[in-house]
Amino acid sequence: MNETNGRTSATNGRGAIWMPTVSMLLVSLISYIDRNTLALLASTILKDTGLSGEQYGFIISAFSIAYMVGNPVWGLILDRLGLRRGMLAAVSIWTVASAAHALAGGFFSFGAVRAMLGFGEGATFPGGLRTATQTLPAWQRSRGIAVAYSGGSLGALITPLIITPIAQWFGWRKAFWFTGLVGFAWIAAWLLISRRLVNNEEIRRPGLRPKFADPRLWAFMCAYGLGALPLAFVIYGASIFLAKARGLTQVQIGALLWIPPLGWEIGYFFWGWVCDRYVRRGRTTYGSLLFTGMVLSLPLALISSAPLPVVMFEFFFSMFAASGFVILAIAYATDEFSASYSGFIAGIGAGSWSAVVAVVMPVFGKLFDSSSYAAAFTVASLFPIAGYAGWRLLSRFGTKQPRREMQASL
Repeated sequence: MNETNGRTSATNGRGAIWMPTVSMLLVSLISYIDRNTLALLASTILKDTGLSGEQYGFIISAFSIAYMVGNPVWGLILDRLGLRRGMLAAVSIWTVASAAHALAGGFFSFGAVRAMLGFGEGATFPGGLRTATQTLPAWQRSRGIAVAYSGGSLGALITPLIITPIAQWFGWRKAFWFTGLVGFAWIAAWLLISRRLVNNEEIRRPGLRPKFADPRLWAFMCAYGLGALPLAFVIYGASIFLAKARGLTQVQIGALLWIPPLGWEIGYFFWGWVCDRYVRRGRTTYGSLLFTGMVLSLPLALISSAPLPVVMFEFFFSMFAASGFVILAIAYATDEFSASYSGFIAGIGAGSWSAVVAVVMPVFGKLFDSSSYAAAFTVASLFPIAGYAGWRLLSRFGTKQPRREMQASL
């Protein structure tokens, strides 16, 4: 199937060809509902269980370490054994773990179920990227990645709207039973949708394998892992900041925390569109767009003492900017390396991000315990600078691979 025929088939069967990618949108949505339920209810759970902000940070680290390990593991599984069985196993594991949060009551029990959740959810983005590259033509790839990944931001957006009333009416433990039921519903749907998976020819083409000795793989990890750190800072820290620094109640926090992920959701589609339209057609470079994302991330350092409307807008805007590092880093890596390793590429990217989160979240938690909010916001704003600088330095090494997919689409 050549690129022209790929365009035609994609146009004629748009609904069918996009269905697997949309299913990945749903699974990433569910994964973020599962992981963000704890973040949303953190102030209530910490008060009820007596956990400190630093302990909460270590619980987040338990998730992040397991997630870091799970991402490349599931990426390899999906590349070698296939999407259908791999995603079924992964979602089953994390659905059980999500529901098990309802039974947790202390530091070690929360850490254990959180780690199990993190390992299972390691398949989320490898599954999304693998599906987009396996079922969509190259000229729609970045938008496909945006669709598959956008479920995460959409899940973060709707979690406060869904979980807050459930927790208010029935208690925080019942909220986790609800997340388990949602996961089982997706599993039932996946058993039907995954029967119709098809492969495009590009996924079977030979090409460059990503290796840890290759500086370009580390450039990708820098852009993704460091540049997108503000996503985690806002996801995990906003609820505690609004409760401790601004005195908001759980209900008030739930009414506001849909705003930041909206910037994340819009950002995925904006950066995906920009990448397909301009980078893949040779009108600009990854470097110029990553530099733009870095500059847009800097105002986060200045908002710890700002009025509440300004804080919420900057939470929104910082997530918009950070989402660009995710989309652009993934697009860069899939240009440099063979699409047949897309699951592993996505796993390495999300795993590098999770490794950074595992290291810094206890630090942010300790800063929040001591009310050092200005320092926490400043540190968070510096990571995109480090991400861009690392990518700029490391991406200069190695031999540039021909962009067969882009050339065919012009």
